[in-house]
Amino acid sequence: MVQIEVAAVVGATRQLMLAGQWGTARALLEAVNAVDPAEVREMALALAEVAVDEDFARRTQHGERSLTALGRALEALPDATTRWDAALLQLRSDYAPALFGGMAERGDSLVAQATVLRDTAPDDGRAGMAAFYAGVIADNLLGDPESAFRHYTEALKRGESALDDLVVSLALRHLGDHAHTAGDLELARAQWERSTELRQKIGHLLGALAQQALLAVLLKSEGDEAGSRVLATEVHRWAGQAGIPFIEQQTAEMLA
Repeated sequence: MVQIEVAAVVGATRQLMLAGQWGTARALLEAVNAVDPAEVREMALALAEVAVDEDFARRTQHGERSLTALGRALEALPDATTRWDAALLQLRSDYAPALFGGMAERGDSLVAQATVLRDTAPDDGRAGMAAFYAGVIADNLLGDPESAFRHYTEALKRGESALDDLVVSLALRHLGDHAHTAGDLELARAQWERSTELRQKIGHLLGALAQQALLAVLLKSEGDEAGSRVLATEVHRWAGQAGIPFIEQQTAEMLA
């Protein structure tokens, strides 16, 4: 029997997840037979991360089962940081159907949960991620841009403190959207380009495509209709091949 470090498997599957290879990541994790309770818990967390991420990207429904398994692993071997991670994944899992299903009435509860997670986070990177979700929920479900902006600003600060490129890129994406809405195209470009660069750096396919779609929007705002259409066409093709329907739909609408 081949033995392999669980940490190495988890690291590889997280990189596969960022690359939009959710099925391959899940298959790799499920092929590992962990016995040690700590390793079982680590594998369960990784499976839940992959499932929740894919649910948001592809509108699938893998998260609930994986989160239940993670709960069982935590009952067998409690751990405060893993429990916090599980709570954030549950928040993300609850946010996706509220966003795509138009359930704005859940916004207040979800923002409250995100705020608690921010305040109880074990480190700045996690606090920044929770602050980001408080912001995006306030923005998209509650229609409260002022609160959202404050949360994004805190997420950026926390992400920079933790040197967490993903958190920084998320915050800049949404701060750039606020700048674009306010008509500050120069600031929007600076923030969106930086967010794109960070997502490319960490190999985040969905994130990079989402950012390039926004840059296509920005090109149109700047008066470059042809450039906007060329970029949107490429993003549309990538999203279709990668199986990311909401980006594919967004770019299709831009090209219509």
